[in-house]
Amino acid sequence: MTQVVSISSLKGGVGKTSVTLGLASAAAVQGLSTLVVDLDPHGDASTGLAVSTHTSEGADAATVLRSPRKKAIRSARVPAGWRWDPAAGPRPRLDVIVGSSGSVAFDHLPATRKNLSRLRTALSATEDYDVVLIDCPPTLNTLTMIAWAASQKVLAVAEPSLFSVAGTERTMRAIARFESENEFKVEAASVVVNKVQEGSAEHRYRIEEMKGMFGRLVVSPTITDDPLWQQIQGSASPVHAWTDYRSAETMAVAFDTILKGLVAG
Repeated sequence: MTQVVSISSLKGGVGKTSVTLGLASAAAVQGLSTLVVDLDPHGDASTGLAVSTHTSEGADAATVLRSPRKKAIRSARVPAGWRWDPAAGPRPRLDVIVGSSGSVAFDHLPATRKNLSRLRTALSATEDYDVVLIDCPPTLNTLTMIAWAASQKVLAVAEPSLFSVAGTERTMRAIARFESENEFKVEAASVVVNKVQEGSAEHRYRIEEMKGMFGRLVVSPTITDDPLWQQIQGSASPVHAWTDYRSAETMAVAFDTILKGLVAG
């Protein structure tokens, strides 16, 4: 059964797309056939996967949402452009539904059953993937709810700061409200803490605060704030290709562990 996971945050700047890319890297190296759906109109996940957002007509997220017919995913998907080491074995299957500014049109549609079902319908017509990761926009409009309606799980991304803690609380409340107002149910929602500075007393305090608020929903491990991450993304390669660096190896292991928790059950 395909596991569909939305990566969400109602606060920008917390590294939502970076978490999506880290999980995609983990899925690929674990041999899981993976699709990344870039629902953020900015298309940053597509760029991070080394795929141009200037695709031809019929090959982006907006096209899939506009006409979620049986072959919509197969017609729109493109392979990720990440570089892989041939010595590591066969190239893993990692496809992308490219982000598109045209997706903005769906952000303002009424949240009817028909509209919320658009991505769910498109994904239900393909059994080609073990994991689908949806990079959501950092807003609570119809586009985010379209992602949630298609997902079994939602991973809320937070950073250890006062404003992000408040934003994460809004995200979790919004998921609960979404379920109460619609027929679509999210099987599980959890929180991952990103951009953690291990020596920061403030960060330790905020992490403990989130654990007090959300309990077991806060996943372990946290993800460290490392300047190497910018180099990794700029290299058009997965974090797992950088494990000669100790900090990158630590991040890779963290994403492996988080992904295993998401795909279990």
